[in-house]
Amino acid sequence: MNNKVILVDLDNNKVGIEDKIEAHKKSLLHRAFSVFIFNQNKEILLQKRSKNKYHSALLWTNTCCSHPHDGLSTIKCAEIRLKQEMGIETKIKEIFSFIYKESFANGLTEYEYDHVFFGEYSKDPVLNPDEACDYKWISIFELKSDIEQNPSSYTAWLKIIFNKHFKYFESYENNNL
Repeated sequence: MNNKVILVDLDNNKVGIEDKIEAHKKSLLHRAFSVFIFNQNKEILLQKRSKNKYHSALLWTNTCCSHPHDGLSTIKCAEIRLKQEMGIETKIKEIFSFIYKESFANGLTEYEYDHVFFGEYSKDPVLNPDEACDYKWISIFELKSDIEQNPSSYTAWLKIIFNKHFKYFESYENNNL
């Protein structure tokens, strides 16, 4: 498990390394990634975060997310983490990136330069119980509607991605990516 994060500036240039929990306590901007896997029906694979997660436990989120390791590319780390969390090996492609900041009740803050990857895979995942306790396939429009109706069921970053960057999902749905 990677306990360090890569600190970056607003242009994603590396400025240092920090302990993951310290970066979250101090609200330091750091590199992250979020992976969305789609099946042949263009449904997104969501995971429900394990009850043991240090924040956002038992909330629905994208297929996989984490922080890249120093010395490895972000895409390589995302592929490794996708296999560790969900048992999935597939090609992924970076679609966009964005910065977000969200504080949590436990005193931690996610301040991330998040790289968003899309990939395709049509089998059911094999969950790592330390990371995820459930999964579901859902269409992008069903997910958008459910996020609007039940926002407390979803992670902050998933809501931000869907509220601010939905055009990428619509482009995928329409074969324009």
